[in-house]
Amino acid sequence: MTKKLLEVNDLKINFKTYAGVVQAVRGVSFELYEGETLAIVGESGSGKSVTSNAIMKLIPQPPGVYAGGQIVLEGRDLIPLSEKEMSKVRGNDIAMIFQDPMTALNPTMRVGRQITEVILKHKKISSSEAKDRALKLLELVGIPMPEKRFRQYPHEFSGGMRQRVVIAIALAADPKLLIADEPTTALDVTIQAQILELMKDIQKKSKTSIIFITHDLGVVANVADRVAVMYAGQIVEYGTVNDIFYNPKHPYTWGLLGSMPDLKNNVKEELRTIPGSPPDLIHPPQGDAFAPRNEFAMAIDYEMEPPMFQVSETHYAKTWLLHPDAPKIPIPEEIARRIEGYLKEEQDDGK
Repeated sequence: MTKKLLEVNDLKINFKTYAGVVQAVRGVSFELYEGETLAIVGESGSGKSVTSNAIMKLIPQPPGVYAGGQIVLEGRDLIPLSEKEMSKVRGNDIAMIFQDPMTALNPTMRVGRQITEVILKHKKISSSEAKDRALKLLELVGIPMPEKRFRQYPHEFSGGMRQRVVIAIALAADPKLLIADEPTTALDVTIQAQILELMKDIQKKSKTSIIFITHDLGVVANVADRVAVMYAGQIVEYGTVNDIFYNPKHPYTWGLLGSMPDLKNNVKEELRTIPGSPPDLIHPPQGDAFAPRNEFAMAIDYEMEPPMFQVSETHYAKTWLLHPDAPKIPIPEEIARRIEGYLKEEQDDGK
């Protein structure tokens, strides 16, 4: 059986502001296994990036507060660790790929030095050995002429090449867990596909576990093994890629799927939108946080928060629509057609 690498249990993260306490993450739980990719999906403000930064213990305190829960990496809870102890975990055990490579890189330092610094900090090797490893990493991430590129500055690289450098830095100390926070957002579609293929290739070679943070479900289909859909600081649906794409149960997941363009299958329908805005997490709403935006909301959605219902061994959803007494609401037709399109696309790609 695959070994469990990370377990997040009932994580709560608050931020103290002048307006009040923002409950940014409200009881998030999930697990990650060796060599697996978990995608965390949701619109802006859902708590995705706060969750990933919390795992790295990059939440500034104050204003941030770890208000409850555990982050257990290979049997050790990271939350009680001091900053000195966490500095040994970062890089060695967990590394992060940030969404904007230009701000992640130091513009005044040569790229080679930025990679070797990380290697020398975490590995007991000589400078020449660190340089050799840095050159191999540049080659691994698909940067041509690594000897020449090693001596260049970030501004001499394209956006896609800078993101490859950021990935090389993240891999420098052989981390067990790689957190990719919207790593393709700042890139054009062609380069996005190249970076995603690169990450999949690196994972096959290194068996690294990946948490992939994104708002784009189209990206998820190509990289993830399992998906956690986040809304208003909570996971509202959780399952394998097939569970989420072909048997979605939460109305919010329906909305995300419906907002994806289907270009390959020539679907000419208008894109479905999710009305309204995410709730104010200084005063989270009573009941189901998605109820005001949910066309299928029932009276109970405004009164009681739904539990996480189990759909199958791998699939869970936090919606009262799964209660035995709830009316049976089918997936909206246009979303069902999109799901059929995904299935057809997979079959065509498999031929």
